Amino acid sequence: MKIYLASDHAGFHLKEKVKIFLERLNYEIEDLGALSFNEEDDYPKIIVKAAKKVAKDKRSKGVVFGKSGAGEAIVANKVKGIRAVIGFSRENVELSREHNDCNVLSLGAQFTDEHKAFLLTRAFLETEFSKEERHKRRIEEIKEIEKCKK
Repeated sequence: MKIYLASDHAGFHLKEKVKIFLERLNYEIEDLGALSFNEEDDYPKIIVKAAKKVAKDKRSKGVVFGKSGAGEAIVANKVKGIRAVIGFSRENVELSREHNDCNVLSLGAQFTDEHKAFLLTRAFLETEFSKEERHKRRIEEIKEIEKCKK
């Protein structure tokens, strides 16, 4: 499974720590930026790169970082096929995978220390979608809503 990482300046340092953590676990990583700390960068331009890659490669996942994680999740969710969640607890991340088959995890560096980021990222990558009929049906309903986007 390939993991796409992306962050703005506010999430840059946390992204770098999570990247090392994932490399040690032998995940295939592609870092789409920010590649250096720049307070003037704009998260939409960076985060959308990861979201598009995940949407194209159905076996991949994305982990994106910002100050709160909210803007990053909003941007990712604008891309057809993306189901991004803001990770704030292990349970919310696991449920987002089991019930919603979320494919992008958004972490807010202001609220997430490195230990918690490791825990949430690992839960996100290791938790499988349940494939229960009711959850599959709901994801299909979401896809129908996506078709209405203009």
